[in-house]
Amino acid sequence: MCISRIALTMCLAVCLAADVCLAQTSKLLTGISEVDITPPRGFPMAGYYHERLAEGALDPLKAKAIVFRSGDAAGALVVCDLIGIATDLTREVRKRASERTGIPAECIALAATHSHTAPDYMKELFLRLGNEKQEPIRAEYIDKLIDGIVTAIVQAHSTASDAQLQWGTTRQEVPVSFNRRFVMRDGSVKTWMNFTNPDVVRSAGPIDPEIQLMSISDSNHKPIGLLSNFALHLDTVGGMNWSADYPHVIEKTLRKEAGENFISIFGTGCCGDINHSNPNSKEINKTSKIGTALGETIEARIGSLQPLESHQLSVKSRTVQLPLQGATQEEVERSISILKLARAKEKVDFLDHVTAYKKMILDQMLRSKPFAKTRDHVTWGLSRSLAGIGESIPVDITVFTLGRDVAIVCLPGEVFVELGLAIKQASPFRATFVIELSNSVETIYVPHRAAYAGGSYEVTNSNVMPGSGEMLVESAISLLRECASELKE
Repeated sequence: MCISRIALTMCLAVCLAADVCLAQTSKLLTGISEVDITPPRGFPMAGYYHERLAEGALDPLKAKAIVFRSGDAAGALVVCDLIGIATDLTREVRKRASERTGIPAECIALAATHSHTAPDYMKELFLRLGNEKQEPIRAEYIDKLIDGIVTAIVQAHSTASDAQLQWGTTRQEVPVSFNRRFVMRDGSVKTWMNFTNPDVVRSAGPIDPEIQLMSISDSNHKPIGLLSNFALHLDTVGGMNWSADYPHVIEKTLRKEAGENFISIFGTGCCGDINHSNPNSKEINKTSKIGTALGETIEARIGSLQPLESHQLSVKSRTVQLPLQGATQEEVERSISILKLARAKEKVDFLDHVTAYKKMILDQMLRSKPFAKTRDHVTWGLSRSLAGIGESIPVDITVFTLGRDVAIVCLPGEVFVELGLAIKQASPFRATFVIELSNSVETIYVPHRAAYAGGSYEVTNSNVMPGSGEMLVESAISLLRECASELKE
């Protein structure tokens, strides 16, 4: 990509943005719902670069929705126990949910928790939406997945009532999250190191220890649900069984006090460079320890949350065009060779494998006639919505605000923690939830600009150009400021 093309793409990004603002002073109604979206045994599992077929389930996967309504205005956030939200899935769910509820499609945000013990559904969704031949069990699950997410939104919308909302923040003191990128003695950056390595100088970035909280109680003051937000990668379970990972343990911990019908919605914070492996220890934190520690921290804060000062609702959505990296014919042909070797279980360098996979996805997006037949080489990353879109990928940022107290920002991709912190620091709202992996996963990682110079896994596994993360930050802050400026005192 030449410099002039990058500059032009970034310049056009804001010009092509579309805003929707819904602000009301009517009574705020809130609904919450959850629906089981667990796949059957034998469906492919996500998270890695080879097919794994599930053998069973440790705990259920769910779609959990919260809907806000005020007068004629409404917005919905649904968090799914999935590794990511395909753009195809967002568009299909938005269309169906909007038709059934009247919520504008652009005011519906889908987010994924990023569980690596969730389904690898993107190729099956691609085939189903195209009415193409596939195994019946896989087609049936895609129907269940779409219907389940839509149903969660519809139920939350239909049961929305004059609920009591309280908000607050707390700090996770028990160490469960760690920056996973490290500056080395030669000046390079490497992922997944340990301080026992004499070549490690220091962590390459911070963590975000803050937990955002918003509780929902019914008219009888009974707690019915909670939205929480914390920056920690989900890949703590492993194995061949479905699991929602540590957010499920958080819910189990909270239900001990609140009861079995209590719905815990966990929005994953910006954690593209954060995981659960303590670089000062050889022992890796277990799922139960992480979820219990977070659940206990949340539980200790719930009793002192503050009621909203104002119930003014605003929902804004903006489409930002992020410039894509390139994929030449030579790169695509080399990628096909590498992927063939990997499928044959030949030894392939990990970062070469990652690059090959990414180049196949880029090839599909960059041109209407790709150099390769993408579906023959990849599963996740296949997209009907984004096929042939050209040199930039359209991604949606969705913002919900409640008075001056609470803002919820939904960003696409796996976003570096520094970018989430920048949004929170600039936000004019008292508590700002920043939830990644929303609406579109095809960016893959979204590092900050400086990280591209350091390199390593996350940079290798990004489809977008340097500066894309900063574009998301600028657009999110702009939306937050617009919401704040339109509030009535």
